[in-house]
Amino acid sequence: MPQRNLFLFTALLCLTFTSVGAHADGQAKTAACAACHGPDGNSVNPIWPKLAGQHASYIVTQLQAFKSGARNNPSMSPMAANLSEEDMAEIGAWYAAQAVQVGTVGDGVDVEAAAKLYRGGDAARGIPACMACHGPSGAGNAPAGFPALRGQHAEYTALQLKAYRDGSRDTDPAGMMRNIAKRLSDADIELLSQYVSALH
Repeated sequence: MPQRNLFLFTALLCLTFTSVGAHADGQAKTAACAACHGPDGNSVNPIWPKLAGQHASYIVTQLQAFKSGARNNPSMSPMAANLSEEDMAEIGAWYAAQAVQVGTVGDGVDVEAAAKLYRGGDAARGIPACMACHGPSGAGNAPAGFPALRGQHAEYTALQLKAYRDGSRDTDPAGMMRNIAKRLSDADIELLSQYVSALH
């Protein structure tokens, strides 16, 4: 094998083993998380979020908020307290690589109305389209810090929207989500939560 090709092969092999090692470390570090979030990040309890397929950077941001106390949660704050930045990065990378299990819209939900609100918003009430930040398929926008919503439990999403609406969750940059959520009725929140649970 020519020397240049041997160098490239060796470099690629090193990168592969480094990636596999970091991935394995991330999986090992999620052992304590599995009790609530499931072994692959698909929680079975609808009030605990699915982490599978979520952007690694978003998971890290939330873990940092739990650790610092900016986002107060009696379950998550102690879990994040002893995590290093490296731990958070590896945990985020592990969950980001997992496939989210998409749900279904509940019976009686007006899917057409839900899609209209998610995709077009409601200009008369000052509600922007959710997909402007979270994408048409709910995949989010990692560089902008907007999380993936696709497949998320409807109950969890509804709880978060209500927390933004009443101000008890306030880690959203520039109050963006709080400003939107305060314009949402309970019916809007139910529609949107059900709709994103089935997005993929």
